This record gives sequence, C-alpha cells and structure tokens, in this order.
Amino acid sequence: MAAMPGIVAAAVLQKSDDSELKDTAACQGPDFDKDRSLDGLCAKLLTTGFQATNIGLAVKEIERMRAWRLSDVPITENEDDDFKSPEVRRNTKAKIFLAYTSNMISSGVREVIRYLVQHKHVDVLVTTGGGIEEDLMKCLAPHKMGDFALRGKDLRPKGLNRIGNLLVPNDTYCKFEDWLRPILHKMHDEVDAKASTEEAFHWTPSSMIDRFGKEINDPSSVYYWCHKNNIPVFCPAITDGSIGDMLYFHSYKRPGFIVDIARDIRLINDEAVKAKATGMIIIGGGLVKHHTCNANLMRNGANFAVFVNTGQEFDGSDSGARPDEAVSWGKIRMEAKPVKVYADATLAFPLIVSQTFAKRP
Repeated sequence: MAAMPGIVAAAVLQKSDDSELKDTAACQGPDFDKDRSLDGLCAKLLTTGFQATNIGLAVKEIERMRAWRLSDVPITENEDDDFKSPEVRRNTKAKIFLAYTSNMISSGVREVIRYLVQHKHVDVLVTTGGGIEEDLMKCLAPHKMGDFALRGKDLRPKGLNRIGNLLVPNDTYCKFEDWLRPILHKMHDEVDAKASTEEAFHWTPSSMIDRFGKEINDPSSVYYWCHKNNIPVFCPAITDGSIGDMLYFHSYKRPGFIVDIARDIRLINDEAVKAKATGMIIIGGGLVKHHTCNANLMRNGANFAVFVNTGQEFDGSDSGARPDEAVSWGKIRMEAKPVKVYADATLAFPLIVSQTFAKRP
C-alpha cells in the first residue's frame, strides 16, 4: 500500500496543541431529556456557542453590575465623608441606565421594561419619542398583531399603520391626541402662571414625561411607574413623533410653549458623574445608545455594559459599533468586560431578564 505523501500528512494531520484549552468548557447545548424548563435551557446558553453564548455572557455581566457595591472598592484619600461608613458602602450600588428604542415599547418588550421600573431594578431610562407616546397610547387602546407581508397600499386606505408585524389604527393616535391636548394646555397654564415670579420655569423632556406618567395613572404604563418610583426618563428627541405633532398643532393655537433640552443634558450627565459606578443596558442603537454612552463619558466610562442589537460595524455607525469602540472614546472603562449580543431584542432581552432581574429580584 502506497505511503501517504508527506505534504498531505503535514496539511491534514497537523498535531494539536490544546494545552491552553484544558480549563475551557466543552461546547454543549441543553438536554431536553433531563430538563425542559426555561431555566434548564438558559443554563446551557454559555456553552451553546454563537449568540446563545453571548446571551449567557450578557446574563453574567448584568449579574456583575447588580452585585457591585462600593464596599468592593478601597476608600480613597479624596472620598467624601458621607461614603466612608461601612454600612453606606455596603448599600451603595451601581447606577443602572436602561436605554431602548421605540420598537421595544411597540412590541411586548414594553411589559418587560414595565416590570423593571415597577420593581426599581433600573435607575435611569433613555428612549426616543415613540418610546414615550406608544406606551401612553397602549393605555388607551392596544396595538394589534399583523404580518410583515401586509402591503402598505392596502393598509393606508383603512387607516392602519404597520410597525413590522404589528398594526396601529389611526384611531389610537386620535385617542392619544384627545388625551394629550388638554394636558398640554394645563402645562402651558402652569408656565404662564409662574412667568413673572421667581419660580419661572420651562418644561424639560424628562419633566414632561414624569407629568404624562402621573396623568395616565395606569399601572400597565412604564411611565406611570417611573413617576411613582421617581425614575428619570430622558428623551432628547421627544418631538420626533406624535408628541411633536401635538406641539406643532399647539403652537398655532397658543404660541410660546418651550421645551428646555439643555437642562436635561445636565441632569443625565450628572446622573452618571455623581454615581460611584454605572452599568449600561442598551437595547437597540441610534440616539438612545449614543446619549447613554455619552453621559457615561463624563465619568470616564461605565463600569459595566451590555448591548443588544442587530447593527454591524462595517459602515462606521455608532449603532453597529462594538463595545470596544466605546472604550476608545472613554464611554466604557478599559477594565470593563462589556458584552454585545447580535440578536433581535424581542427574543434576547426577555431571556436575559428572566435569568437576572426576574430570577433573583
């Protein structure tokens, strides 16, 4: 029998050096013969590979940010007296920023976010205009299930607006406008009443959202619980949507309603700067991702970070940028262990929350 050519043996039968892998876990997925529970499935995510492993890593990173205490850090020479007490240090946690795009509120992820703020699991929210108004709209009428394949030219004459495979009737927007119109007039009255006094003020996006949460008075609302639990919500793009339309109409009937976004940039930056440690959970990209990361730049970066989105970095967009790019800007600290999950957040985020905040309240 002819001997195998030496070049083939060298190419195919290259000897392995696996000495560095001796402590590395084996790739292994869930065994449904032994455990068919959600916890059993998620317990194997870390060793399943690909984005399942990244979900498992995100769970670990969120548990790290939740477990952090100031008592983990030695007292520095410049430490404030208020933070030298051992008890205070044991009770001082990382401040968690939760940012999300409006489609999360359009979808059933809204209920996951509502759970987090209801139980005070997060400290600061950042979202877009649609992320505000659609929560309030759902208190007035539900979004309906549709299909990605429904044709726009068939839906438009019926007054049905499509968000992916969800449908929002125009009537829902009409109900929202009927609800919001008198509230805007009342808010304008309050500005005018204080205009000539030392208490003169203008509404900011965060104070408007707090007021909307109070006025909606519905426990199914994310912003009802934010108002109730004093959780600030920052939305620099509050005019990008139906609320902006309403302010546009209001300006013709009653000019002079001013929304002060400058005061909110100070407030969100101070939330980060004054925190002893911060964690970022960012669902989606665009404005909410950058606004949250930029606030954490003011403190030389977040200590913990989890991104969940489908963005890619090849086009240079911030939405698709991996966490390491944020490290280069000082938005995430160099010693951090950030995680990015490349996945549809409607799949990934409920799984992540089920194994963190919901599993260990």
